[in-house]
This record gives sequence, structure tokens and C-alpha cells, in this order.
Amino acid sequence: MATQISEKKSSTEMVITWEALPDDFQLENEPVENTGQPILAGALRESLEIVGFIQPQMLIASNFGLCATINGQFIAKAPDWLFVPSVKDIITERKIYTPNLEGDIPAVVIEFLSDTEGGEYSIKPTYPPGKWFFYERILQVPIYVIFDPDGGLLEFYQLENGRYELKQPNENGLNWINSMGLFLGTWRGEKEGRNGYWLRWWDEAGNLLPWSVELISQERQRAEQERQEKERLREYLISQGIDPDNLPTATP
Repeated sequence: MATQISEKKSSTEMVITWEALPDDFQLENEPVENTGQPILAGALRESLEIVGFIQPQMLIASNFGLCATINGQFIAKAPDWLFVPSVKDIITERKIYTPNLEGDIPAVVIEFLSDTEGGEYSIKPTYPPGKWFFYERILQVPIYVIFDPDGGLLEFYQLENGRYELKQPNENGLNWINSMGLFLGTWRGEKEGRNGYWLRWWDEAGNLLPWSVELISQERQRAEQERQEKERLREYLISQGIDPDNLPTATP
């Protein structure tokens, strides 16, 4: 089995390699802790698809295995949402992903806060390492977002000098993600029967990227406005003694 390996050592002699998982390796099937999480993740992808952001070489997934090998032991974590700018091979049914071996490291990883034990903040370095430690020290993901769907709190961490630093949003409450050319922020409203806080995207000009249901609503409003304008014109013509159904045709 051909394997591409990239090693680095810390002061504790932690050796990280990027290897293809053996065929008999069993990934842990961690259950989704909240039924609302797939809806939240799907909404993030949906608006990106609508505006044509997603390209074939990108990897955007939820509850998806990210893999690395630490001191010879395979590690896999399944973040709630992730964005990888470019992968080497486009695979339709990809189940796991090993950064560096298969393409870029994730540019953004998002966790929806639900673990009562605070697993999203775990810096546990021993096997198996905590999520925070894995994203920060092993994968070195540039942006790590922790979102509380119940309270609406968005924590936006950026990797600086090998450690995550909490960043404050701009005056509009939005956080800029340079690798995506988009802002990320919170929004409160209803979608798919869920009423509460959501993570959403805004473009560089500050325009909210729409969901399909919003586009449908906008089209309905436009059609209704057009209908009302036609009705007003019809009533005006009638008031002027003109039959709107028998208007004279223009001659060339």
C-alpha cells in the first residue's frame, strides 16, 4: 500500500504522519447528539450551492471522518462541518479524509456545541486526543468555530503561532474567512420547522446568502407585486373608458 508520509516532532516527540487507513480499520460511528445538527449543517452547504460557490475540487462535509496517525496510532475525528479548499482526487462517496495525503488541510472546522462534557474544548494530548488538541496541534486547522445553537453564541478561533486565538466579530457581528471570501455570522429565524439561531454566510459586500425557501418567497413576492401592478393599470384604463381587453395594436 503506497503511503505518503509527512513527519514533524514537538518537544514531547509527538510524531504525526499522514497515511492511508488500513482496510480493516473501523471508524467510530458516533451518533449525532442533536437532531437539529444535520439541519444546521445542511443549511450551511445549501446557501453555498445556490450562489455557485462550491467547486468540484472542494470538500464540504458534515459529521465526516478526519484522519491522522500519531505515534503510529490512527486517529479519526468527525467535526459537525468542514471545508477543504482542494482535494487531489474527486471521490463521490468519500467517507474519510486524510489531510496532506489526499489534499489540503481543512480551512474551516465547525462544531455545534452539544457535548455536555465540553468535548469541543478538550485539549487532552494523550490517545485519543481531544477535539481542540486535534484541530489545533495535529491538523493545524486555520479556523475553528464553536457554535451554540441554543444560545446563539459563536466562538471564532483563528490559528496564530500554533495556538487558537478568539477573534471578535466586526461591527455587524460577522467574522471574515479569507480562504472562502465570505463572512460567517449568526441569524435567528425559522427553517425546516426549526425556530432559533443559525450559522449563515454573507458575501464581501455584506449581502446574506439566501436559502432556497427564501428565493421562493422572494419570487412569490415579485410575482404578487407584478400582479398588483397589472391590476392597478387595468382599473385605471377602465376608469378612463378604455377596455383593457381590447386595446388597439400599434401599427408599424
